[in-house]
Amino acid sequence: MIFVNLPVTDLDRATAFYTALGWTRNAEFSDASTASMEVEENIVVMLLTREKFAGFLAGQIGDPAQATSVLHAVSAADRAECDDLLSRALAAGGKPWQPAQDHGFMYGTSFTDPDGNVWEAVWMDPAALGG
Repeated sequence: MIFVNLPVTDLDRATAFYTALGWTRNAEFSDASTASMEVEENIVVMLLTREKFAGFLAGQIGDPAQATSVLHAVSAADRAECDDLLSRALAAGGKPWQPAQDHGFMYGTSFTDPDGNVWEAVWMDPAALGG
């Protein structure tokens, strides 16, 4: 499994944003300072208040709204799914990040969540992968 841990400034807003993307909140692993959002069976995004996140660090918490240090990417079934995820993100309070990238065999869109964390949706043509 992969767990992506993100510090957020407003847990309710972040939970609403990720729910609007179509991800599911797992109440069993959520509380007043954490929301566990299931992207798919083996990928979970843990939204943590900045205070809770700080408890896991030896240093300071970075601010994704000020500097990008990670690009999170999820695969999409087709181009339309990339565009749909972008549309849902923007409607839920996200912001566009880079223009859509169209390389023929690969297509992607990108956005930031309300805290500035960058997400990309990427589709690759299976025929171009040789399989």
